[in-house]
Amino acid sequence: MERREKEAVRYLGFGKNAVDDRTLALIRESFEDLDREAGKKSVHRVFDMEQTAEDRIVIGPMDIKSRSLGRNLKGCEKVVLFGATLGTGVDRLITRTSLTNMAKAAVLQACAAALLEEYCDDCQEKIGEEMGKEGMYLRPRFSPGYGDFNISHQETLMRMLDCAKTIGLTMTDSFMMTPTKSVTALIGAGKLRMNCPVSGCETCGKKDCSFRR
Repeated sequence: MERREKEAVRYLGFGKNAVDDRTLALIRESFEDLDREAGKKSVHRVFDMEQTAEDRIVIGPMDIKSRSLGRNLKGCEKVVLFGATLGTGVDRLITRTSLTNMAKAAVLQACAAALLEEYCDDCQEKIGEEMGKEGMYLRPRFSPGYGDFNISHQETLMRMLDCAKTIGLTMTDSFMMTPTKSVTALIGAGKLRMNCPVSGCETCGKKDCSFRR
């Protein structure tokens, strides 16, 4: 089973239970559909950052109070603002499918989440290669809404990236993103190599890490 298929199974809530052949076939079919419909786009910009306290980070116009983000960015000198989307085609596919086949629509939702994560990981690897030329190493992505990082900061983050113009990503008054299969995040960059996996804390077994979100 491919990694993204395993991720889709995790999103579907199978836990440690074995996935049946019918569901696995539906997952593979869903990924084929999504690969045809997805219009993947991403944008990133690098900013200087200042950590004025354990729970206070200043990035351009963003003055963020968050202890969990402070842990993640401890020791960083710069931060990458990042946005990515699978595009409106994926939203339309899921909406169309939900009208006739709710079971497949649920699988599509899980597969789309896994596909977005896979795309973000690929983007972060490329950003890491760029930053590595400057002797900088990346931390795991940290999105508004994680821990005590208030989701309201999403609006400023998207404005700083000009997401509407660069990747067609907008946000509602309730901080929901359109297209829905999209993500924004901060990625810390520092000279200390932490060997953090690109896929983030969920796949890392080091439970006592001080940077864990």
